[in-house]
Amino acid sequence: MEVCYQLPVLPLDRPVPKHVLSRRGAISFSSSSSLFGAPDPRQLAQRRGAISYDSSDQTALYIRMLGACVIFKQLFSRDVRVRSQVGFEPERRGSHPYLGVDFRTLHSRAESAGSIPARRIRRLFSFQRHLLSSRFLRGAPHLNPLHILDEDYCGQAKCMLEKVGSWNFDIFLFDRLTNGNSLVTLTLYLLSHYGLIELFQLDMVKVHRFLVLVQEDYHNHNPYHNSVHAADVTQAMHCYLKEPKLAKSLTSCDILLGLLAAVTHDLDHPGVNQPFLIKTNHYLAALYRNTSVLENHHWRSAVGLLRETELFSHLPAEDSLNMERQLGSLILATDISRQNEYLSKFRTHLDQEDLCLGNASHRHFVLQMALKCADICNPCRPWELSKQWSEKVTEEFFHQGDIEKKHKLEVSPLCDSETNSIADVQIGFMTYVVEPLFAEWARFSDTRLSQTMLGHLCLNKASWNAMQPEASGSSEELESEQEASSRALPQGSPQS
Repeated sequence: MEVCYQLPVLPLDRPVPKHVLSRRGAISFSSSSSLFGAPDPRQLAQRRGAISYDSSDQTALYIRMLGACVIFKQLFSRDVRVRSQVGFEPERRGSHPYLGVDFRTLHSRAESAGSIPARRIRRLFSFQRHLLSSRFLRGAPHLNPLHILDEDYCGQAKCMLEKVGSWNFDIFLFDRLTNGNSLVTLTLYLLSHYGLIELFQLDMVKVHRFLVLVQEDYHNHNPYHNSVHAADVTQAMHCYLKEPKLAKSLTSCDILLGLLAAVTHDLDHPGVNQPFLIKTNHYLAALYRNTSVLENHHWRSAVGLLRETELFSHLPAEDSLNMERQLGSLILATDISRQNEYLSKFRTHLDQEDLCLGNASHRHFVLQMALKCADICNPCRPWELSKQWSEKVTEEFFHQGDIEKKHKLEVSPLCDSETNSIADVQIGFMTYVVEPLFAEWARFSDTRLSQTMLGHLCLNKASWNAMQPEASGSSEELESEQEASSRALPQGSPQS
């Protein structure tokens, strides 16, 4: 479903540019429309509704111009209409003989017929707030006065950005203040903060379009793997980039790659893990031969958007390809099944004290470890934030388990709500995955931030332990079960 308030209005007497007609997205017309002739249904089936014509209102075309900062008055003078995307883009599904999952609606909740989700209503009535945030990030003056409430929200978001380097940064609050645009707003701010836009001579229109497309390609129906998670990982990455060892050693190219990798590391995540894709013979599993399936897909999706928006088209072709390869190397490092491989290499470097940040390959390896830490840092956040993330990821796990039960598939580890609890999942994850990684990171960067993260990790683990019901078996049996679960941790969990 797509709300028309996102679409600026183009008068019918203005010719539609060819690049708009051929851009990403579909063209949909009412049956009475012959404005551009009858479009080929086979072409429509490959696209998302980008241009739509409403026979009930013959005064305008609705053109989906991402990043547009001008909205015509006609748009708000009509009732809000919700246009369904169903029928324009048949969801790519696995080839399991009796299981086809529409990942766009996998985690969506049932809604009454004809109702408009409250989140979409909030996004509609505060669209001006998003426009204002885009303007102040570009330094543009406010052309139209906004309602005092909109100014208040935008002011609070701006104040939060001034403290974006704080480990206590509340990404949930920031997402509400930016009207669900936390990833776009945060990343634009960080790119400006590091001076990367000027240094790499990036086109702001292309940057904004790229980030909006990235944010849209996250499945925000997923309880955990959505654009807010990507924004949270990006904020954590910023905290690590500020650490003394990295701040004085990383190049501007390293910083740009680190931020882009954080922003896109879970792009188009379907809300299920790799074992699920393999057991249902999904086309992605076949495409990547059951190896780092999700991570390869995230990387390729990111490269596709980079090329579509031509973000680096002004750079030499060799430099652009090199950045795409390094971006892939960073994203592939988030594969949780390769955790021990990266951790052992990191530990060896620290034991031998041979990490030289003047060496480009060593800097890249440290960036990989930083992204891995950022990806699974939720247990190291303050309890109020950590608990929310734990509940969200467990909800996503259990929902997958319910689907597997429904279709009589083997239930993936940690996905059975009848045999696991949030506390069980989190304690095992903290003990066998998070603690070893962050202990080594603290050896590498022994700073106040590292000690703060380990302190929160210890307190949060104690809190989950206190919530556990008394086990009927011995403590040794419980620890053995947790260790087995952590070793079988599914790919694409809080962590990928």
